[in-house]
Amino acid sequence: MHAPTDDHFRALKRILWYVKGIVHHGLQLHKVSSHNLFAYSDADWAGCPDTHRSTTGYAIFLGANLISWSSKKQNTVSRSSAEAEYRSLAVATADVVWLIQLLRDLQVPLPAPPRILCDNQSAIFSC
Repeated sequence: MHAPTDDHFRALKRILWYVKGIVHHGLQLHKVSSHNLFAYSDADWAGCPDTHRSTTGYAIFLGANLISWSSKKQNTVSRSSAEAEYRSLAVATADVVWLIQLLRDLQVPLPAPPRILCDNQSAIFSC
Protein backbone atom coordinates (compact mmCIF):
# COMPACT_ATOMS: atom_id res chain seq x y z
CA MET A 1 0.00 0.00 0.00
CA HIS A 2 2.94 2.34 0.55
CA ALA A 3 4.54 1.81 -2.85
CA PRO A 4 1.91 0.65 -5.39
CA THR A 5 3.11 -0.31 -8.85
CA ASP A 6 1.43 -0.72 -12.21
CA ASP A 7 1.02 -4.45 -11.45
CA HIS A 8 -0.98 -3.58 -8.34
CA PHE A 9 -3.17 -1.20 -10.32
CA ARG A 10 -3.82 -3.86 -12.99
CA ALA A 11 -4.73 -6.39 -10.30
CA LEU A 12 -7.13 -3.90 -8.71
CA LYS A 13 -8.76 -3.20 -12.08
CA ARG A 14 -9.16 -6.95 -12.70
CA ILE A 15 -10.80 -7.45 -9.28
CA LEU A 16 -13.20 -4.54 -9.86
CA TRP A 17 -14.00 -5.87 -13.35
CA TYR A 18 -14.77 -9.30 -11.82
CA VAL A 19 -16.97 -7.84 -9.06
CA LYS A 20 -18.87 -5.72 -11.59
CA GLY A 21 -19.56 -8.84 -13.66
CA ILE A 22 -21.01 -10.87 -10.77
CA VAL A 23 -23.01 -8.18 -8.99
CA HIS A 24 -26.30 -9.88 -9.98
CA HIS A 25 -25.19 -13.33 -8.79
CA GLY A 26 -26.19 -14.53 -5.36
CA LEU A 27 -28.02 -17.13 -3.38
CA GLN A 28 -31.64 -17.65 -4.27
CA LEU A 29 -34.04 -18.25 -1.41
CA HIS A 30 -37.22 -20.11 -2.30
CA LYS A 31 -40.40 -20.13 -0.28
CA VAL A 32 -40.98 -23.82 0.28
CA SER A 33 -43.05 -25.75 2.76
CA SER A 34 -40.42 -28.48 3.19
CA HIS A 35 -38.09 -28.15 6.16
CA ASN A 36 -36.06 -31.27 5.41
CA LEU A 37 -32.36 -30.87 6.16
CA PHE A 38 -29.88 -32.36 3.66
CA ALA A 39 -26.09 -32.22 3.80
CA TYR A 40 -23.84 -33.16 0.90
CA SER A 41 -20.25 -33.91 1.85
CA ASP A 42 -17.18 -34.59 -0.27
CA ALA A 43 -13.40 -34.66 -0.01
CA ASP A 44 -10.53 -34.89 -2.46
CA TRP A 45 -7.94 -37.31 -1.21
CA ALA A 46 -4.41 -35.84 -1.04
CA GLY A 47 -5.44 -33.03 -3.38
CA CYS A 48 -2.66 -30.63 -2.34
CA PRO A 49 0.50 -31.51 -4.28
CA ASP A 50 2.77 -29.91 -1.66
CA THR A 51 1.35 -31.19 1.65
CA HIS A 52 -0.78 -34.12 0.38
CA ARG A 53 -3.62 -32.95 2.60
CA SER A 54 -7.20 -33.42 1.47
CA THR A 55 -9.83 -30.73 1.06
CA THR A 56 -13.16 -31.06 2.86
CA GLY A 57 -16.28 -29.60 1.33
CA TYR A 58 -19.94 -29.66 2.24
CA ALA A 59 -23.21 -27.91 1.45
CA ILE A 60 -26.29 -27.98 3.69
CA PHE A 61 -29.79 -27.33 2.40
CA LEU A 62 -33.00 -26.58 4.28
CA GLY A 63 -35.57 -27.64 1.70
CA ALA A 64 -34.35 -26.07 -1.55
CA ASN A 65 -32.36 -23.31 0.17
CA LEU A 66 -28.61 -23.46 0.68
CA ILE A 67 -28.05 -22.37 4.28
CA SER A 68 -24.46 -23.40 5.03
CA TRP A 69 -21.38 -24.44 3.10
CA SER A 70 -17.66 -24.81 3.59
CA SER A 71 -14.50 -25.80 1.79
CA LYS A 72 -11.34 -26.19 3.83
CA LYS A 73 -8.06 -28.06 3.74
CA GLN A 74 -7.97 -30.85 6.33
CA ASN A 75 -5.58 -30.51 9.28
CA THR A 76 -3.85 -33.86 8.80
CA VAL A 77 -2.88 -36.17 5.95
CA SER A 78 -5.40 -38.97 5.34
CA ARG A 79 -4.10 -42.44 4.55
CA SER A 80 -7.02 -43.34 2.25
CA SER A 81 -9.89 -41.75 0.39
CA ALA A 82 -12.29 -43.30 2.91
CA GLU A 83 -10.45 -41.61 5.78
CA ALA A 84 -10.60 -38.26 3.96
CA GLU A 85 -14.34 -38.78 3.46
CA TYR A 86 -14.82 -39.68 7.15
CA ARG A 87 -13.14 -36.44 8.16
CA SER A 88 -15.33 -34.53 5.73
CA LEU A 89 -18.46 -36.24 7.06
CA ALA A 90 -17.44 -35.42 10.64
CA VAL A 91 -17.11 -31.71 9.84
CA ALA A 92 -20.44 -31.67 7.98
CA THR A 93 -22.14 -33.57 10.82
CA ALA A 94 -20.88 -31.07 13.39
CA ASP A 95 -22.39 -28.22 11.37
CA VAL A 96 -25.67 -30.15 10.96
CA VAL A 97 -25.88 -30.70 14.73
CA TRP A 98 -25.33 -26.99 15.33
CA LEU A 99 -28.01 -26.10 12.73
CA ILE A 100 -30.50 -28.52 14.30
CA GLN A 101 -30.05 -26.78 17.65
CA LEU A 102 -30.39 -23.37 15.99
CA LEU A 103 -33.61 -24.44 14.25
CA ARG A 104 -34.97 -25.76 17.57
CA ASP A 105 -34.18 -22.44 19.22
CA LEU A 106 -36.02 -20.67 16.37
CA GLN A 107 -38.91 -23.15 16.81
CA VAL A 108 -38.59 -24.48 13.26
CA PRO A 109 -39.74 -28.11 13.30
CA LEU A 110 -37.88 -30.72 11.26
CA PRO A 111 -40.30 -33.28 9.81
CA ALA A 112 -37.59 -35.92 9.40
CA PRO A 113 -34.07 -36.58 10.64
CA PRO A 114 -31.40 -34.82 8.59
CA ARG A 115 -29.72 -36.77 5.80
CA ILE A 116 -25.97 -36.53 5.30
CA LEU A 117 -24.88 -37.82 1.91
CA CYS A 118 -21.46 -38.70 0.50
CA ASP A 119 -20.28 -40.27 -2.75
CA ASN A 120 -17.42 -42.47 -1.53
CA GLN A 121 -18.32 -46.17 -1.76
CA SER A 122 -15.77 -47.24 0.86
CA ALA A 123 -17.16 -44.77 3.40
CA ILE A 124 -20.74 -45.82 2.61
CA PHE A 125 -20.15 -49.59 2.87
CA SER A 126 -18.10 -49.48 6.07
CA CYS A 127 -20.76 -47.57 8.03
